[in-house]
Amino acid sequence: MWARLESFSKRSDVYITNIVKYRPPENRDPLPSEKAEFLPYLRAQLEVIKPKLVITLGRHSMDSLLPGLKISEVHGQPKRYRGQVYMPLFHPAAALYNGAMRQTLVEDFARIPLVLAKV
Repeated sequence: MWARLESFSKRSDVYITNIVKYRPPENRDPLPSEKAEFLPYLRAQLEVIKPKLVITLGRHSMDSLLPGLKISEVHGQPKRYRGQVYMPLFHPAAALYNGAMRQTLVEDFARIPLVLAKV
């Protein structure tokens, strides 16, 4: 799977960012106020970069950009919202805590080239 993803695009074609621009103390989940504080910066980044596809990793990024959805119900499914295509995925750390998630992550990541080809 990784070879197919690598052959589809170069690292220079991928932009990685975070909602909160610093690591919360003790690696805790970001607070709603922290996410809200940094969301305008993230939106500005997306406006400048104009990505074909935004892949959200985990519920925090998904909820900030696609409010009201449940990641367990929509992971791996592209969603168009406000003119942008998003693809919510579980955060890869989920597989570290729950080994059963690994296959789900592999399958969802394998769909990225298919979604990009349609965007």
